[in-house]
Amino acid sequence: MGNKTPIDSELVRTLAALLDETNLTEIEYGVGEMRIRVARQAAPVAVHHAAPAAVGHASAMPAQTAASDADHPGAVTSPMVGVAYLAPEPGSAKFVNPGDMVAEGQTIMLIEAMKTFNPIRAPRGGKLTRIFVTDGQPVEFGEPLLIIE
Repeated sequence: MGNKTPIDSELVRTLAALLDETNLTEIEYGVGEMRIRVARQAAPVAVHHAAPAAVGHASAMPAQTAASDADHPGAVTSPMVGVAYLAPEPGSAKFVNPGDMVAEGQTIMLIEAMKTFNPIRAPRGGKLTRIFVTDGQPVEFGEPLLIIE
């Protein structure tokens, strides 16, 4: 029958919907030898206000700020790509707030990846001084989430 694998259009639609839900610009899925990559062009942003940074290409200033935040000795960075949630469910109290004392191992937020909510735990105890992400914000691997001093 040849080397052609029929395209699973439902899988492509599901991956495209996941791009929209997470505001990612590209996603790849593979099983065995089959690989499906769905990508879209990021729309140029004309409005400049406090909004989540676009995934992918960022201007030099936000990249430098993000790099300096990630270099802070108390920075806690994202262990995965996903969507950050600061509370266990909509409308409930946040896990932590700036000024809170946190214990090592305490859940500080959730990151949803592939419909799974992953608890992000404090790697050390201390005072939470800054939170860099907003509820529902897409995050990249290694992106600074907060600072515990």
